[in-house]
Amino acid sequence: MSSGTQQKALPPPPSDHGNRWRRVAVVVTAVAVALAIGAIVVVLRSDSPRQSAGSTATPSGQPAQPSAQPSGRPSAQPSRGGPTASVQPPVAAFGYQPLWPFAGVADAAAWQRSYRSGGHQPWHLDAGLTALSFTRTYLGYQDIDRVVDQTTSGTQAWVTVGYAAPNGAAAPAAVVHLARIGTGQDAPWEVVGTRDTTLTLTRPGYGTTVTPPVTVGGWITGVDESLSVQVRALGEPVLAKLAGIPAGGVRSPWSVRVGFTAPIGTVVTIAVSTGGHTAAVEEFAITGVRVGTR
Repeated sequence: MSSGTQQKALPPPPSDHGNRWRRVAVVVTAVAVALAIGAIVVVLRSDSPRQSAGSTATPSGQPAQPSAQPSGRPSAQPSRGGPTASVQPPVAAFGYQPLWPFAGVADAAAWQRSYRSGGHQPWHLDAGLTALSFTRTYLGYQDIDRVVDQTTSGTQAWVTVGYAAPNGAAAPAAVVHLARIGTGQDAPWEVVGTRDTTLTLTRPGYGTTVTPPVTVGGWITGVDESLSVQVRALGEPVLAKLAGIPAGGVRSPWSVRVGFTAPIGTVVTIAVSTGGHTAAVEEFAITGVRVGTR
């Protein structure tokens, strides 16, 4: 057909093939977005703190209990962060058998508190006075009334106590061994034994546990001696006393069987003495033991 104007050609209608590619592109884009979101979640979870192995999950808002200890039960070991209120300072040890005047470290500490607050019984700080008081008031050797010599080394002291000889000179009777008990500058003196020479008491052994009756013995150097043995405990009357035990010679053994009654755990002082030539007690020796079960 002939005409004066020329019509423009219309674009072809979209084909089904092109629509399919557009739908595929939309799906691919959606999948990519989902995968990206999942990767972000994984990364965030991997960066969050993890529970330690063996821990148990707890409800929200409740503290987790360590798996190593049952709930509500304290750990056997204190935290390394510092001492807890339940930790107590260690008690000072005492390396000897305490005989007199204190039963132990706690007893000595009680005196220290009394002394610090009111100055009670200051003689506990004097080794010589303590040795004399032990000899005269505890053992009952009244004739021994003076300190003949004294040596102190650190927390130990050796005090020679004696009596007046007929010529007026001071005669030694024993060397009493003392040690400071407890802690502090005002730790008091405690009698723990004797340093023996010509009269010894070696049986029963120092610091051992015994069951009455016991065999008491040692050796002696002397002429025509008469021994006396006594057994004492703090706060108790004399538990046993034997006298007139004959002995003598040069390093001659002596022994006697002594019976007494005391509660289990009681610390007893066993003392042997000789005299009768120039004084009632001219020499003595002691040891300390603890009463046990049969």
